[in-house]
Amino acid sequence: MTDHSAEPVPAAGSPRAVPDAVPAAVPGAVPDAGRIVLLTASHRVAAGLLSWPAWQALHAADRVLCADPGHPQLPYLREAGVEVAQEVPDAAALVDACAGGRTIVVIPSGEGDQRLTDGLARLAGSGRVAMPDLELLPGSYDLPGARLLDLVQVMDRVRRECPWTSRQTHEGLVKYAIEEAYELVEAIEDGDRDALREELGDVLLQVVFHARIAEEGGEGEDAEPFSVDDVAGDLVDKLVRRHPHVFGDATAESPEDVSAHWQATKAVEKQRESVTDGIPLGQPGLALAAKLAGRVRAAGLPVDIPRGEGVGYELLALAARAEASGTDPETALRAAARAYRDAIRAAEHLAP
Repeated sequence: MTDHSAEPVPAAGSPRAVPDAVPAAVPGAVPDAGRIVLLTASHRVAAGLLSWPAWQALHAADRVLCADPGHPQLPYLREAGVEVAQEVPDAAALVDACAGGRTIVVIPSGEGDQRLTDGLARLAGSGRVAMPDLELLPGSYDLPGARLLDLVQVMDRVRRECPWTSRQTHEGLVKYAIEEAYELVEAIEDGDRDALREELGDVLLQVVFHARIAEEGGEGEDAEPFSVDDVAGDLVDKLVRRHPHVFGDATAESPEDVSAHWQATKAVEKQRESVTDGIPLGQPGLALAAKLAGRVRAAGLPVDIPRGEGVGYELLALAARAEASGTDPETALRAAARAYRDAIRAAEHLAP
């Protein structure tokens, strides 16, 4: 391949000239307009980790251009022997520079080079220019979950720069965690998929927000800092431990087998004295009653439902009966309450 690396691509606004290395046109021959490769790479993948086709294109190119002097890929390209020119060519100049069959690789900035791509689109649509072959070559792809990295990065900046967010504490955010959880439940019960997606994001925000605050540590000696990576790492370890039928040698043929594995592993981890340990007393009353009844039933404890005067004891008995039959009393009551609400609106001649 002829080395054209010393021939600059004309800068934006400069007169266009046919490169000296382009041979004279042969009558009747179809000129080779060359090739433009736009090489993209995900900022969520470590710089320098490019696909083999990307490295092949970089090493085979007549020129490699990048307008951003701080592009994270540049140190790795130089280390691999790829010479990169810092230039911002306009579309017409770039097309001219490819004439004669030359290949030019352009590495866009992180925000993309909209002016260049728009200019190439206009030239291609004009029908008056012999356009080079245009190729978009992804040098790396996002893995599943890659946008979570963006979320952590955005949360970090908001925590540092937002006057409201920077002052929040774990205690101050408690009410939002509860609200978002209930809004998620409502989206599920309504069957609203758009709302479900949004509310899942709001719940996820609470997790990332609290983890970002925890990263700063605390006033007490025991308030050691931890990050969202620590939270995710602990969760991964827990899921692996509690699914020995997936990650180990245990077997599970039914949901009941899975529940047994989960409870057995959990008992070893928690070393609890009572089956009631770990049940949050602040949850709604019906859910609390059903949880207690479920723990008693699973443990096989001979504990009768307390009897007493008042609607509270009646509700307790109903909750325990619902749990034993496989019904979540909290969900059942909400469904009945929603039907009641619809009946009220109907009496008011309003749409449900």
